[in-house]
Amino acid sequence: MTRDLSRRNRQPEMMDSPEIPADLLIATLDGLSLVNALTFSLRILWPDVKATIADNPNRPARILDVACGGGDVLIRLHRRARRLRLPLELAGCDVSPVALEHARRSAEAAGASIDFFQHDVTCDPMPDGYDMIMCSLFLHHLDEQGAIAFLREAAARTRGRLVVHDLLRSPMSYWFARIGTSFLLLNDICRSDGERSVKGAFTQAEAAGLAEAAGLAGAEVVTRLPFRYLIRWVRP
Repeated sequence: MTRDLSRRNRQPEMMDSPEIPADLLIATLDGLSLVNALTFSLRILWPDVKATIADNPNRPARILDVACGGGDVLIRLHRRARRLRLPLELAGCDVSPVALEHARRSAEAAGASIDFFQHDVTCDPMPDGYDMIMCSLFLHHLDEQGAIAFLREAAARTRGRLVVHDLLRSPMSYWFARIGTSFLLLNDICRSDGERSVKGAFTQAEAAGLAEAAGLAGAEVVTRLPFRYLIRWVRP
């Protein structure tokens, strides 16, 4: 039975544990990479990447992916930009050294020049100097005040735009995650964390409330298939 999703139920996710064995974390990151590919994360983020490139015609646009995990989203951005001959400087930060080393190896194998560095945005000041700060499937890991603080800080640091892509909390999203992770034969952590992620995710209205509380005047909060939302804020 689906648990009540009318209220947010944030629970610790197994992949966030510092005690998770490295091989299990890497297998989980590879599973998330497959999920990101099949749910078209790149398609969701690309319009804002392209707009950021257009806003900086005289130099490569600098983009930071917060909580980048295994770096798969950045590697796909690199591949598309290279294919279209569009100039980008990509960077990713994460709290996990295991995830970052996996990201570096994956980027090297793909021939992608991406700067990966360790950083905990929940404790340390947000890096600046980027034209676009983005994150994928990160906001639901935070409590409400933490999410507001992250949005406020990221908006203050970005030169141009802030783009946040995450899960929607709904019964359909819950079953999509539950059935999808089983169908794809992903590991137990992917399956368990997939369900927990949806239970801990925000609704579109809640996400809009977070953006308003963070002072993101003029922010858009739009839904995207499948069962995703996007917070987009552009510096006036």
